[in-house]
Amino acid sequence: MKHLLQTCLSALLLMTGIKAYAVELSYHISLKQPGNPSVTYPLTKTNDNLAAPQAIPLSVKERMEMTDGACHLTLTLTASETVYFNIGIAAHTGFATPQCEFYLPGFWYHKNLRSPAEAPSFHTSNSWNFREDRLSAPLTGVFDTGAGCSLTVMRIPDAQPADALLTHQEGEVILGGRSTLGYMGFDNADGKAKLTFGYPFVETPKRYIRKLTLANPIHTFAKLDKGGRVVLEWIIQEGKATDFGQFVTDTWCNCFDRLHPTPMVPLYSPDEVKAQLSNYFRKAYVDKYPLKYHSGISIRCDDCQPVDHVQLGFCGRVLLNAFNALEYGEQTSDAQLVKMGNDIYDSWLANGFTANGYFKEDMHIAGGIPADNDITHSIREQSEAVYAVLHYLNYERKNGRVHKDWEAKMRTLLDAMVELQESDGHFPRKYRDDGTHVDASGGSTPSATSTLVMGYRYFKDKRYLSAAKRSVDYLERNIISKSDYFSSTLDANCEDKEAAISAVTATYYLAMLTKGKERDHYIALCKQAAYFALSWYYMWDVPFAPGQMLGELGFKSRGWSNVSVENNHVDVFVFELHHIVKWLAEVTGEKRFASMSEIIHTSLCQLLPTKSRLCGIGVPGFNPEVVQHTHWDYGKNGKGFYNDIFAPGWTIASLWELYSPRRTVDFLK
Repeated sequence: MKHLLQTCLSALLLMTGIKAYAVELSYHISLKQPGNPSVTYPLTKTNDNLAAPQAIPLSVKERMEMTDGACHLTLTLTASETVYFNIGIAAHTGFATPQCEFYLPGFWYHKNLRSPAEAPSFHTSNSWNFREDRLSAPLTGVFDTGAGCSLTVMRIPDAQPADALLTHQEGEVILGGRSTLGYMGFDNADGKAKLTFGYPFVETPKRYIRKLTLANPIHTFAKLDKGGRVVLEWIIQEGKATDFGQFVTDTWCNCFDRLHPTPMVPLYSPDEVKAQLSNYFRKAYVDKYPLKYHSGISIRCDDCQPVDHVQLGFCGRVLLNAFNALEYGEQTSDAQLVKMGNDIYDSWLANGFTANGYFKEDMHIAGGIPADNDITHSIREQSEAVYAVLHYLNYERKNGRVHKDWEAKMRTLLDAMVELQESDGHFPRKYRDDGTHVDASGGSTPSATSTLVMGYRYFKDKRYLSAAKRSVDYLERNIISKSDYFSSTLDANCEDKEAAISAVTATYYLAMLTKGKERDHYIALCKQAAYFALSWYYMWDVPFAPGQMLGELGFKSRGWSNVSVENNHVDVFVFELHHIVKWLAEVTGEKRFASMSEIIHTSLCQLLPTKSRLCGIGVPGFNPEVVQHTHWDYGKNGKGFYNDIFAPGWTIASLWELYSPRRTVDFLK
């Protein structure tokens, strides 16, 4: 079954000076007769043809050539009779599995061991295959930590992408129409790492169908009519790197250069986006409880009616949206928005703090504000709230309005954060009001860094700057140097992009306040983390099937990002990342960052609901959250649609920051 293909790869090794090791490709093809189980045949090479051990109604021609320092593999399949097929390839690296780390962009990092067994990870299996549209780039890669060698395989997307609705969700399934989606993965069954890829897609040993839910595998078959032809292309590339982080960086750069993602023509200008988003402030406002807020979590997509669920931080971003409403109201002479913003701040000042000075974070407020001993705090939500208040206080002070009571509250909370910090510089992820730990893990530490820097800038207290620097010392030792970005999202404790974005943001804030070698060091850390953050952002446009809403709206996935290993959907989470990446391009000369930041900037307004183009949302301005771009759902609807419940509070806050490029710079300067 196995067939050595040394020509291109050996030539590549000689050209790049990389020490040669055996690279082997093997092929197999599965043919299905409708109503019968499929039959799988190994393929061996005869001249340029790949032949089965017996006659089959399909010819497979192979072409391999050197292209830009890599091996370009092209397979051309031609049917002599109508046939239903699936072709698979394995690249045998010879790397021992225990010393290997794997990378499928935006979905798999290392061995996904930060994720639970209910999500794809080595906890469940050491061999996996995934649909390409799960990945921010259609690539699979392996890094040998012992030898420093790597191998990647990247699919060249079809020039005319398409997808088909599935008639069944598991087992052997004949596609009901044209689909260009293949699969990417890896196989470690024999203790040696192999990269696996092929067309059309298979998902094994399990499919990941919704949050923490694995299901039976699927093998799909494409129909090829008599005389029909399919051309499939991949780039196979060897590499050397000092560590997994460098491997991911180099791979991201290679993907960007080969996929050539380009900015879009935005549907709306920043001013037009804000004008639409401001409708959220008006329609989501709730003022009948002691704590006032914009309803931003657990609301229905079809009617967007406010509910009593209040989450101060990530999903609701209550105080940040209150500041956005206030600031925008004054800019546009909208007294209603100004009053909303002020009333929200007044209510939280009066009723939103515990006895120890922390914010109350998450509640169903119709049942009353929870008692202090019933509350668990997260360092992320506390930090996000302080961040919002300091922006509010800075804005107010510039406009001649000083709030001594708010300043006193912030000093108390920042002092408590300094006391909460552990000796090694990290902050517990979650803790009680008395400071005892609920989750001592340090993965959320960088979310506190930027808040402490802002506290130093506003109050001129060097303790806050010292604590911020100590937190980044921890970040450098335990997260950035190990390329282990995890545990920053609130509803998932796994590998996630928000952890990488927090690391980028933390190091950026310190770079903005330091000089000389110290500044250069923070810039280098920021750049290193930025490659990981951007690895979650799509460089290609996944296809949709006819009738799937996102496809019918013309949605392009490039510039959007996967959320985490646990949550395999795309969203508009960007906040300050766009501005930081653009700045990094200027200070480091990394031109790819400038291009990627522009792609993000022009892409993320695509699903903005307006009166004439609601994009599946009940009310204009309530920007969607769970954008289901692959065969995964949050409980409802599936690919091409949204879940029925969403949290627009944070999406509005994220886009508002995207289109407010001077906010942080003006605060820190």
